[in-house]
Amino acid sequence: MKDLIETEVEETEKAVEPKTWKDRLWSATKLLLKVAVTVGLLYLLFHGKQDLLMQVKYRLLHANYWWMLAALVSFFGSMVFSSWRLSSYFKSIQLHLDARFNFRLYLLGLFYNFLLPGGIGGDGYKIYLLSKTYKHSAKKVFWAIMFDRLSGLWAIGLITVALIFLIPQIDIHIGIPLGIFTLASIVYYGVAYKFFREYTHYFFEGHLKAICVQALQVLAIVFVLLGQDFTGKFSPYLLSFLISALATIIPISVGGAGIRETVFTYLTRWFPMEKSLAVFLPGSFYLISLIVAFFGIYYVLRPKRLEAGLPKTETGSEK
Repeated sequence: MKDLIETEVEETEKAVEPKTWKDRLWSATKLLLKVAVTVGLLYLLFHGKQDLLMQVKYRLLHANYWWMLAALVSFFGSMVFSSWRLSSYFKSIQLHLDARFNFRLYLLGLFYNFLLPGGIGGDGYKIYLLSKTYKHSAKKVFWAIMFDRLSGLWAIGLITVALIFLIPQIDIHIGIPLGIFTLASIVYYGVAYKFFREYTHYFFEGHLKAICVQALQVLAIVFVLLGQDFTGKFSPYLLSFLISALATIIPISVGGAGIRETVFTYLTRWFPMEKSLAVFLPGSFYLISLIVAFFGIYYVLRPKRLEAGLPKTETGSEK
């Protein structure tokens, strides 16, 4: 794990600082591979299905854009809560960041993840910047970000269990997934408290915020559905959205594009979902995410604005 942390920081430093031709080649290769996966998945999705492509296009052109704006606002709100959630874990390691700087940094990381997929990773950049600027342990920053991500996965699991109860096609007693989730949560907290006690100081606070993050993203999908004059059952689409979110944990495509659509399409075999809507939903969510991520370019073009107007912050320097 120590090697993993050091490797991520070193790769980020290479991306930030002047690159050698090997670094440029590796970044370009990663980008090309992600683009290839994205294009390949979308090709398989639409190949020989001209009607499906036209239906998705029609949905986009005839959507109620007021509801789409509401979805954009909801997703943006989830990013505000995400940065707030991350601050809980930073506080656990005595890294007290100004809320404005923390949110700006979060937007910058989002931009790196979505729009520079072959270069600097958002999390890697946070580790690099915070460890270098605030003289804080890169290892501790890494684990703070890791627990931030784990809290998000936990929240997805919680909402998934709730949605399973609302879908009759899933013929399973609610006590089974609820029991598994409860037991897994107890083990999760027990392991964290035993081996990573420092990061449990704001454990429940962080996980409560994680529920808010995922709830706002689910709400964004509800708004997109309403923008399509949808009057059916929401739960199959919402559950499929959460499952597709889990499928994008491994960053093998550009911003998860292609993966979400593929998962949604596969799940139409099991859940009562209209296929064009099942493809449109993750596609529109990607576009919304892309718009919000684009806000981070401001801090790429004007890096001095990242910490502009903030008081001097003193943090620990334990290595």
